Amino acid sequence: MSVAVAEGQRISLGMLIVDDEKDFARGLARLITGRFKDLRVEMAHSGAQALAMLQGGGFHIMMTDLRMPEMTGMELLTNALKLQPDISMVMLTAHGTIETAVQALKAGAYDFLTKPIEPDQLFHIVRKGMERATLLVENKRLRQMVDSGSTGELVGESSVMQRLRYVVQAVAGSDYTVLVRGESGTGKELVARLIHRMSNRAEMPFMAVNCPAIPEHLLESELFGHMKGAFTGADQDRKGLFASADRGTLLLDEIGDISASIQIKLLRVLQDGEIRPVGSNTSISVSTRVVASTNQDLEARIADKTFREDLYYRLNVLSVSVPPLRERTEDIPLLVHHFLRLACRDMGVAEKSVTPEVLDYLTAKPWHGNVRELQSYVRRLVVFCVGDTVDMGLVYHVEQGAQPSFVSSAGGRASVAGGMGPYKEAKGRVTDEFTKNYVRDLLASTGGNISEAARVSGLSRVALQKILARLDIDASSFR
Repeated sequence: MSVAVAEGQRISLGMLIVDDEKDFARGLARLITGRFKDLRVEMAHSGAQALAMLQGGGFHIMMTDLRMPEMTGMELLTNALKLQPDISMVMLTAHGTIETAVQALKAGAYDFLTKPIEPDQLFHIVRKGMERATLLVENKRLRQMVDSGSTGELVGESSVMQRLRYVVQAVAGSDYTVLVRGESGTGKELVARLIHRMSNRAEMPFMAVNCPAIPEHLLESELFGHMKGAFTGADQDRKGLFASADRGTLLLDEIGDISASIQIKLLRVLQDGEIRPVGSNTSISVSTRVVASTNQDLEARIADKTFREDLYYRLNVLSVSVPPLRERTEDIPLLVHHFLRLACRDMGVAEKSVTPEVLDYLTAKPWHGNVRELQSYVRRLVVFCVGDTVDMGLVYHVEQGAQPSFVSSAGGRASVAGGMGPYKEAKGRVTDEFTKNYVRDLLASTGGNISEAARVSGLSRVALQKILARLDIDASSFR
């Protein structure tokens, strides 16, 4: 099996079989290569030889016998994970050493097989190991892209995003007015801020106002300021945003919603470079660059006489169009990792991985709210993710409507309000309660069979074992 790591590049997955019985190792290798044609399988016949081969890299899965001379499988496990923490270790054990295999799982092994080997079980574990390797390689690649900053503040490597970065860099070099157009949630304010930071005004103020959020009778004062006594409640002079952003940049967000009277006053500022505070008889010169944004069809607003054509041409000296997410779906995996990292950092939790199935699902999902909707969705996933991996089971749970309280095993409700306390502690109580109930129901439905429970839940055996240990749940009590 090969894993795509970048457009035009592929990396082959490698597996190392370690067993001092050479004939057994060869037979195992033949079985595996017969089923998985693209998986490169090599053999080592001692722990020392295996570690030497690991240092050369290229292995994603290691299958080792527990009982070997000189270096046991447990010792090899410890040393191998030091060399390559992400490698999927599968332990081979006889029926009499199951307890040792469980110890190996707790020490970091991915799974174990009992001898004599059943081919179907072998193929299942190898396939799961390959899927895990695929996940780790893809997550590592996307994290490296985010870390390297190759995507800049505008996250994405699609052709439309590369063009957007070029346009932003070009318009930032001038002082002309810019009109930023795009649907809601595409990131128009981010583009405006980036234009400011890349301009020669970067050291000066950046101010922003959401025009429709302010009543018309207050918007004029907000933009241009007012004099003491200009209206009831004006008990002192006040600078407006144009004056506060002098020599800097002012973002007029959703410019298409301003009233006709404000349009006239704004047109005068853009024509003359002067503002007149409310209640003043004199004008003040300002050198404020205006960046306006809108999600509306201004040409249609001009046609129905609700937006001034002369103001439109004053605003639309330079134009930047921010693409909707449906036009750059290839950027969604990178955006998911970017938002995942931000959410984990905001919540103070360890970074999480995303399964390829989740990335495929999110890439195919319609995002009518664009990037803003995707970010909110990823935040919800992080809030309700108990383990270290975002999988489809979690996605289904979140989409079915995760609530801040859950039915407990006793039939009551475990509520967040039971002693508020710090956010992280409250969240921990809720997620632990949900996890306990979920795992108990899961084990009850599978008769305490951990392998089956892991398959049903989409968790690895290791992750499920860790959850059981943390919550002190004994799987055998459900058999």
